[in-house]
Amino acid sequence: MKDVYNKLLHISNKQTSISNPFLDSIQKSIAIGSWEVNLETMQISWSPMTKFIHEVPQDYAPNVEEALSFYEEGHHRDLIAVLFDKAVNKGEEFDQEFLLRTAKNNLKWVRSIGYPIIENNKTVKILGVFQDVTEKTNTYKELEYKEKLISTTLENAPNGMALVGLKGEILHLNKKFCDYLGYSKVELIHTNVNKLSYPDDINIIPMHTNEMINGIKDSFECEKRYLKKDGSIIYCLLSVSILRDEANKPLHFISNIIDITKSKEVNKKIASLLQTTKSQNTRLQNFAHIVSHNLRSHSGNLEMLLELMKEEIPESTKNEFFPLINEAVNKLSETIQNLNEVANINTKQKQVLESNNLLDFTNNALGTFRAEIIETKAKVNIEINKTIEVLAVPAYLESILLNFVSNAIKYKKEDLDPVININAEKVKNYIKIKIEDNGRGINLDLHKDKIFGLYKTFHNHEDARGLGLYITKNQIDAMNGKVEVTSKVNIGTTFTIYLKYEAN
Repeated sequence: MKDVYNKLLHISNKQTSISNPFLDSIQKSIAIGSWEVNLETMQISWSPMTKFIHEVPQDYAPNVEEALSFYEEGHHRDLIAVLFDKAVNKGEEFDQEFLLRTAKNNLKWVRSIGYPIIENNKTVKILGVFQDVTEKTNTYKELEYKEKLISTTLENAPNGMALVGLKGEILHLNKKFCDYLGYSKVELIHTNVNKLSYPDDINIIPMHTNEMINGIKDSFECEKRYLKKDGSIIYCLLSVSILRDEANKPLHFISNIIDITKSKEVNKKIASLLQTTKSQNTRLQNFAHIVSHNLRSHSGNLEMLLELMKEEIPESTKNEFFPLINEAVNKLSETIQNLNEVANINTKQKQVLESNNLLDFTNNALGTFRAEIIETKAKVNIEINKTIEVLAVPAYLESILLNFVSNAIKYKKEDLDPVININAEKVKNYIKIKIEDNGRGINLDLHKDKIFGLYKTFHNHEDARGLGLYITKNQIDAMNGKVEVTSKVNIGTTFTIYLKYEAN
């Protein structure tokens, strides 16, 4: 630009007017205009290119006031006025960029250079060069904005970020990176990032960065430990990518670290709890075997001894205590049998599920209660497509259907014949089975949280043991199913069971 200015100035000094064919040709070819102010006559001359930049007609003849009015009002207009005054009164050159509003109301960035001509210690003329730098300035400002945006994003990122050289030296980093490791920026700049590594993890980065430099891959991610300034360990999720120039030459790495120390500690606690739970489950399973085997053997021995007393020493049973002892032993055997059923379910959670025809199993379950259905005048409505198959343990499926149908008959209202509706349909990943009755119902406001609890009963019935729903719920859970209940007192109860079907 300085060379161009000197050429234009040299030509202008030899001309009485700034407008001549040769000078116009040069200005047009390099898209740079020129201007001149004659301070003795206060006449202004603009070259064709200068007029083009101002977007005025070629016959336009400006005066000083009009020329200044093109500069954007405020800072830019004030600045050109100050610089022009210094050129006139002090003989000072100027070279500055301004914001210009053209005759067509377009905003442009222009570069204006002014050079005073002094004769007899007095400025008689000011020559100048005029250039449209809108594209360059906008590009620069856009880059400046993007750099500021990137810098702001980097600095305020929630994770630690660093710009790392190809040899591992830290070139730039944000506050979060410093906070993670407990160092200041001054301490970390130009430090080799691998020196911050936990000794056992020191070889993780070089292996990957070499592959990135050689173009084998563009990024990698791994878990890595670092040593903080205080000597403690920080667990991080590290992701590194490589930045290349237009010729695909590696420039530097961008490293991003996320502190996962807390999640690591939580995972360790969870693993410890799982191990403790596994150990406790093992002990519970052992206890269940003791209950199912040893206690059952003892109760069986007591039953056998009482039978022997009846046969061998009948007179010893002729008292008020023997019936009580006999009843207690029978109750003990029943309790042990109940616990044995529960233990068998809870110790065999991983069951092999088989495909079972739901309609066949339902009809078989109803067949078991044929006499009760006739006796109670129960009406059973079945709406199950004969093609529906469920994945289940056959014994569990049979037990579930028997329990719910049994309850529907057992807890009927005294003055009303029982009605049982059983239907099934496919819903997402399950077969949805609804068993609805018009029986006594359950007060869910009181019993909702304990309806599937062990030994929980909700009606006075001689056969109520509080075991059926508990076992049924455990059987459904063991088959990766679920069960829901809705009920209203004296209206009825609906159990909804979800079991997987064969397509899944």
